[in-house]
Amino acid sequence: MSSRALSFGTMAQGYERFRPGYPVELFDMVMAYAGQPVSTALEIGAGTGKATRLLARRGVSVTATDPDAAMLAELRKHVPPGVRTARAAFEELRPGERFGLVYAAAALHWTSPAGRWSHMAGLLEPGGVFASFAGPVGLADPAVEDAVRAARAPFLERDGVPSPDGTPPGHDMQWPGTELQRSEWFDGVQQSVIERRLTMSADDFVGYLSTVSAYIVLPQQQQARVFSRILRVLPGTVEISADIIVHLARRRYEV
Repeated sequence: MSSRALSFGTMAQGYERFRPGYPVELFDMVMAYAGQPVSTALEIGAGTGKATRLLARRGVSVTATDPDAAMLAELRKHVPPGVRTARAAFEELRPGERFGLVYAAAALHWTSPAGRWSHMAGLLEPGGVFASFAGPVGLADPAVEDAVRAARAPFLERDGVPSPDGTPPGHDMQWPGTELQRSEWFDGVQQSVIERRLTMSADDFVGYLSTVSAYIVLPQQQQARVFSRILRVLPGTVEISADIIVHLARRRYEV
């Protein structure tokens, strides 16, 4: 697992404060796809539990996993007491108990591609559902986005994570849907988008950036300089585009 994937624990409290949560619409979408009640779920890379609590507060028994102890410690402050936790990366999870739903919220791209889908299938009941929720968070105003890009350029060419399989942003099916369509373990692949526009202060937007791995791994002095440069080009309040791209697939009964 890369150093960027393991960098978030240093910003666990900031992650909880500045990262947006997930709407009830997402829960309804997953349950409608499942077509029946889902009683058990396993979360990969749970972070501070923003997706965990969406399901757990609606009666799903969730096991939340994350490789970072600090993230799990923060998660436990915010989720219902019945949520189970395990400190483990996806690759370290061993088939045993199988779940009706396995999901990842803005975390799947950190997993290793080698054997990803056979391992995922091993964690799911036959007919169980896999779900991925992700999507870029950016400034809605192109002019402001351009100003921020120029401000960070001396330190970072880009601050996002490219598509793991190289699928371009405009493609009809985005990753991981592209991989799921090729996998022998899954069928019924669907892609949906939940559109979101959020408003936050310039300080809070920089707070959000402080939880992005590309900035976390910068030397501290460079972090301070890039955040100062970005703050100078931001208006007092910014509109954020934070659409959630949802991928759903069903574990085949037979392979």
